[in-house]
Amino acid sequence: MTARGTLDALLERHGTTFATEAGIRLRDAPQPLYQLLVLSHLLSARIRAQIAVAAARALFAHRLRTPRHMADATWQERVDALGEGGYRRYDERTATQLGDGALLLLDAYGGDLRRLREEADGKTEALRSALRRFPGIGPAGADIFLREVQTVWPGQAPYLDAKALQGAERLGLPTKPDRLAQLAEGRDPAVVAAALVRGALGKG
Repeated sequence: MTARGTLDALLERHGTTFATEAGIRLRDAPQPLYQLLVLSHLLSARIRAQIAVAAARALFAHRLRTPRHMADATWQERVDALGEGGYRRYDERTATQLGDGALLLLDAYGGDLRRLREEADGKTEALRSALRRFPGIGPAGADIFLREVQTVWPGQAPYLDAKALQGAERLGLPTKPDRLAQLAEGRDPAVVAAALVRGALGKG
């Protein structure tokens, strides 16, 4: 099979972003961008992606969809919502981090991650550093956010982190970001990145 055929087959099986899977209708607007930040936080823990997605859905079902609602919720409400989604191993620490992160977003950026992007002047490395200011968002969480947000922040595309490139290598696809982006031309870069990550996780 050609490289393009391999990529097409992968996208046929796994052509969905993690944001879509979590029920986030991603737009360049404060609420869905915040929901993506929460999902990125959850996905970055050493826990199965399905559990992280389920936990995000549970938080959003409890109306914890904005930084204001997250900050105003009690710690126990956050713990309970995470537990409902099966996110039990890290629920207490994560509940604290989500509350602190929501307050930071409100205080520093008025609850709007687009302001963080403006402050970083759209530069990917500056954005990556700024995202890591949020409790619980380390290098992996920042990578997840940037992989997924490139759909609505095209200035960040193509964003292919180490995990996505690991998936490319496993599937015999080019591992240089520019060659991979060329191969995937015309496809949503966030969908491509998410499919490659699933490939890295052995779901290719």
